[in-house]
This record gives sequence, C-alpha cells and structure tokens, in this order.
Amino acid sequence: MHYKEVKAILSPQNGLNIYRGCSYSCVFCDARSTCHRMDHEFEDIEVKAHAVDMLEYALKKKRTRSMIQIGSSSEPYIPLEEELQLVRRCLNQIERFDFGLVLHTHSMLALRDIDILDKINRKTKCIVIVRLSTYDDSLAKKLEPGTSLPSERFSLMQQLTERGITVIVNLAPILPFINDDMENIQGLLSYCVKAGVYGILTDKMCPVLREGNRERFYQQLYKNFPDIYDQYEAVYADEKTLKTKNYTEIMACIRETCEAHGIQYDKEELLRFTREYKNKTIGTQLSLFDMM
Repeated sequence: MHYKEVKAILSPQNGLNIYRGCSYSCVFCDARSTCHRMDHEFEDIEVKAHAVDMLEYALKKKRTRSMIQIGSSSEPYIPLEEELQLVRRCLNQIERFDFGLVLHTHSMLALRDIDILDKINRKTKCIVIVRLSTYDDSLAKKLEPGTSLPSERFSLMQQLTERGITVIVNLAPILPFINDDMENIQGLLSYCVKAGVYGILTDKMCPVLREGNRERFYQQLYKNFPDIYDQYEAVYADEKTLKTKNYTEIMACIRETCEAHGIQYDKEELLRFTREYKNKTIGTQLSLFDMM
C-alpha cells in the first residue's frame, strides 16, 4: 500500500475512487488493463492522500447538489478499507453536504456503512450497484476468490432494499462456457426478483480483453478452468470481446423477467436515473449535467 498526492479528488463526472488496485484475484478484471494507466503493481494499493479533506473542500465549493459516484473504476470496499475507513469517512461528508450517492460494490462490508446510507437516502437518492456474475457460491470462489459470495451479496441486496435503498445489479462478467448457462442466468435473475432490485445493467456483460488484462485472463483461465482452455483458444483466440454464443437467448430471458416483475433494464434509462439528483425534502429534481 502506498499514498499518492492528487490534484483533484473528484473526476469531471463526480466520480470518486479512493483506492486504485485490488487484493482480490478475479479471473477477469478490466481494471488491470493498461488503458487505465496504472503505474504500480495492481496488488500494491494506491491510496489517494488526504481524500476525506479534499472531498470536504470539493463539496463545499459546489454551488449545486449532484450525484457522487463511488467505486465506478475500483472496488471501494477492499480489505484495506476495514482498517483505513476512508470510504466511510467520505460517505459522512457526502451526507453532511446533502449530495446524492451511487455506490458500486460487490462486498458485504458495505453493510458496515448502512447507517450513513440510510441518512443519505432520507434526504436524496442513495443507489447501490451490486455486481453479480453467478449465483453459485462454489463457482464464485473460482471466478472471484476473496470477494463476498453471491449468497452474501443477495443478503446485502435484501437488507438494502428492505430499508428503501435503491439497488441495481450489474450482471457481469458472463464468461463463455463458464457461467453463461441458462441455469446460472435464471439463478441470478431469481436473486434480483427476490431482493426487489430497481434495475439490471447488462452493458458490461460481455468482457472486453485489452492489453494488460488479456494475458492474465488466459493465465487464470488455464489455472482455474483447464478443461475449457482449448475451447477458448479455438473460438476466441482472435476475439477482443468474449460474447457468448447464447447471448440472444440470455438477453431475451432478462427482458422477459424484467418486464414480468417491473425491473428496469433499459441502459439509457438506468443511466439517466443514476445521474439525476433528487432532493427528497422538497421534491425537486435536477440533472447532473445541469450542475456541471
């Protein structure tokens, strides 16, 4: 772990990523791609110095409220967060200044901060986007070792929605020959329905192999799924996007389930919803783009 001085804590789109890098060893990880310009070992976590103070200053300067996105590029609830508690302290600042929140995670550690999420949700939007790739805990231990199990994430989703906090599921990644079978897709959708999620995102469902993550993906594939390595070599050796052969069937199943249970699945509508700030105390709405 090392600290890095930065000039700004928020991106132009109000993104907040306190950590860069991760100690988990997921088979597919887009954050390892060289396009993200990480200048250190991925497991050597980069921590933005003075993150809480910088966020306080940035929020004070803003003339209008908006949605703050935490963890869109890097998992915020890595094991290091248990010790440093920087995410929790930043959430306190977001709540203090009445900003909305979109929190991306696949960790049960988010429940530690449910008291602050509650406070934010009472005043404005609090949206938690939970990533899921399988409903099978055993398979998840191979795909995403060290992360919270799918059954635990289901519990996280249930506890959030029971409190009225909006949950959106990011269905990704769906890997050919591994978790693209319809039993898995239906299991994932069952979790979504039972938890009462607001929406399901599918735009990141098909992984994109780039320089930096491609080599490691095939190494992890050979290590964890040697029986299908040759199939990948035969079918996807020259492919950049790992699109499953039953993609159309999967999408049809998702659409049918969402329409039957009132779950939003339109990408543009979900994007609009996560970017639109709402002041629940007076009932007015403003677009994030109106505030930038």
